[in-house]
Amino acid sequence: MHRLMVRGVVRGAAASIDSSSRWVLPGPKLLHTARPCLSDAGSSGDRRTQSPETSASSAAAPSTVDSADKNKSNSERERSQPTTAAATASTLSDSFGRFHSYLRISLTERCNLRCKYCMPADGVQLTQKQQLLTSAEVLQLASLFVAEGVRKIRLTGGEPTVRKDLTEIVAQLKATNPLLESVGITTNGLMLTRQLVGLQRAGLDALNVSLDTLRAARYEQITRRKGWDRVMAGIDLAIQLGYRPKVNCVLMKGFNEDEICDFVELTRDRNVDVRFIEYMPFTGNRWDTDKMVPYRAMLETIRARYPAFEALPNGPNDTSKAYRVPGYRGQMGFITSMTEHFCGSCNRLRITADGNLKVCLFGNTEVSLRDALRSPGCSEDDLRCLISAAVKRKKKQHAGMLNLSQMENRPMILIGG
Repeated sequence: MHRLMVRGVVRGAAASIDSSSRWVLPGPKLLHTARPCLSDAGSSGDRRTQSPETSASSAAAPSTVDSADKNKSNSERERSQPTTAAATASTLSDSFGRFHSYLRISLTERCNLRCKYCMPADGVQLTQKQQLLTSAEVLQLASLFVAEGVRKIRLTGGEPTVRKDLTEIVAQLKATNPLLESVGITTNGLMLTRQLVGLQRAGLDALNVSLDTLRAARYEQITRRKGWDRVMAGIDLAIQLGYRPKVNCVLMKGFNEDEICDFVELTRDRNVDVRFIEYMPFTGNRWDTDKMVPYRAMLETIRARYPAFEALPNGPNDTSKAYRVPGYRGQMGFITSMTEHFCGSCNRLRITADGNLKVCLFGNTEVSLRDALRSPGCSEDDLRCLISAAVKRKKKQHAGMLNLSQMENRPMILIGG
């Protein structure tokens, strides 16, 4: 009987400590007929303090990308949903019939910024290197998930561009998974001017850039680092290369909500998709309801200046509510995780850099796929059984705002946001 670890992560603001529980897989005769059952236990892992990394460059891998593909919307790229019977039996379907075709994989816990809503000013405790997924393990897990129905993979961090082998990972994902429709990255944009051409040659399909202000001085306040002009140069390079980058902006009341219309203007001549994200509670970011700018308040601000601001169609699994100003090249979007959750259509799963599967961004129970991979005698069927058990335990929806603000969860940087 295999014993594979599941970490229920409990992290406080002052320290990052894992408390664990175990998943027990059924014996070989029951492996295909019974679901894993649960029991509780506890353990903790060694951690060390993060030090900043400011750069990493990747060698270009030979490949080509169809630039026109970059402009397809999420809904056009969505994989068709399985039938009811198939969904019930699928490894990646939960007990509410949601099929998960989108996987986010964190490649590192390291970052070259210190954004206030993402991590504490003094950084976070980093997992020891040997406890992180290797590149081979990342590719092995990705192939398993693609075989089970994942069609979209996004590489995150920390900051994925600090990985020297990022380009190679993208190239290998594209080369070894013909059923994979999209490989994207979420980045802070600091390294794009150095790395994006190589990433495009490797087959990168999509690009998300985190940028919370269009003012250089304010950028330093938010990120505790310089580099705003480099990020803007990276966004413009992405557009020139045929991408339609998504620019993710976390709005915070009393800090950057006065730039809402400035971001709208960014879409006038640039083919970008600016997406405002409601401020969300995570360990270490000093979350409170007074900082959050609700989606409806954003809409009122924009429509006061742009009365013709219009809604656009959304795909069945889109997390962003799409809008645009008529005649502008780009578009806007609103990710309303706090005020109008989209749990009912969620098709996303996450793997952290240390190999834990999170079935919900706001959940604090994690299943260690790393421990399973490294367990002697653990087969792909065992992995599928473990993944299926975790997915089928996914809740119907996350807790409300007030409950989330009191729930202990990893800092965003350790989740892979």
